[in-house]
Amino acid sequence: MKIGFLYNHDAIHQIAHTAPIVAALRAAAPEVSISILTSTRSQEARVRLLLPPDIMASVEMVRLKPGFLQASFGWIANAVAPFRRLAVLKNNLDLLASFDALVVPETTSAFLKTRFGITGPKLIYLPHGAGDRSVGFLEVTKAFDLVLLSGRKVRDRMLAAGIIRPGGHAIVGYPKFDTIDLGARPRLFADSKPVVLYNPHFDPKLSSWYDMGRKVLDWFAEQDRYNLVFAPHVMLFRRRIHGSVEHARIRMTGGIPETYRRYPNIIIDTESQRSVDMTYTLGADIYLGDVSSQIYEWIARPRPAIFLNAHGARWQGNPNYAHWRLGQVIQSIEALPQALARVEQDPADYETVQRAAFEETFSLTGERSADRAARAILDFLASAPQA
Repeated sequence: MKIGFLYNHDAIHQIAHTAPIVAALRAAAPEVSISILTSTRSQEARVRLLLPPDIMASVEMVRLKPGFLQASFGWIANAVAPFRRLAVLKNNLDLLASFDALVVPETTSAFLKTRFGITGPKLIYLPHGAGDRSVGFLEVTKAFDLVLLSGRKVRDRMLAAGIIRPGGHAIVGYPKFDTIDLGARPRLFADSKPVVLYNPHFDPKLSSWYDMGRKVLDWFAEQDRYNLVFAPHVMLFRRRIHGSVEHARIRMTGGIPETYRRYPNIIIDTESQRSVDMTYTLGADIYLGDVSSQIYEWIARPRPAIFLNAHGARWQGNPNYAHWRLGQVIQSIEALPQALARVEQDPADYETVQRAAFEETFSLTGERSADRAARAILDFLASAPQA
């Protein structure tokens, strides 16, 4: 049996969600042939950082051929559709078709079936995160043969939407947590001032960056009570333009003036390993964000959270904003000082609701999530009819 772990994205944030399964699968089924398929050098480096040398020595590392469509469509087109990823898929169809199963952390791979007509490999999808945005609950999920889920919250919503089916999904927990010491408290600054993590998303409609981001940086630059870590979603500054077909919106990202990097109370990190390995979510004291699924990693240890409603959402009762129940929601930067003052007065205000949300989102057990995922994959492949 040949199983491929496919990484075909612009950044490295998705890799920790499925890479731990490689080691678990090797231990559970030594006879299985495992290949790790990457489309960039940074992806390969991230895999090697996560997996021990003995596991790396037992698997095949394959660099996928780049796609000719990259030059044809250019970076502007890639801002509104994943043309680079589609081009890589198209240019490696014969290789990808040779596997019995492909394990993926994103949905572009569904095009192997829906656009390119590959029917051989079973497509196994483990979402890279456990957030609430509508993009995580789209019809494309139906194209996957097996969907591995973090917990009851995501499963119940997908079942209600009719995008997963009995026998085609399994709750396995969150393999990324297997690689993290959730009890760690990384020290981010030399002093003991409270650390705020500002973690805006890249979505051109939902993100707070475009309309509020620089005001946030200005506010923290002009005060000395708090330290700030500005660690946005790693895709935010990967593109000069972000587009959303779903929301019919295109916006320019803009740059980050160098002056902000000179402040001793501000760390700016747009895409390092620390921005994806939970260093900041474990080391900070207060979360400031909008719609990123990182809020659910944040509440592994309940702490205050503040959400910026930069797009005037009517969020109450909307499942796409369920995470906004986990902290204060403010409409402007002018409300930030009062929100921070409230945090100081009652830092445990949302602890009960955060603990409940974590348990609902991550159905963790005493068994490692990667081991549960490996077993679910092997059980499914053993019972699935061959194409």
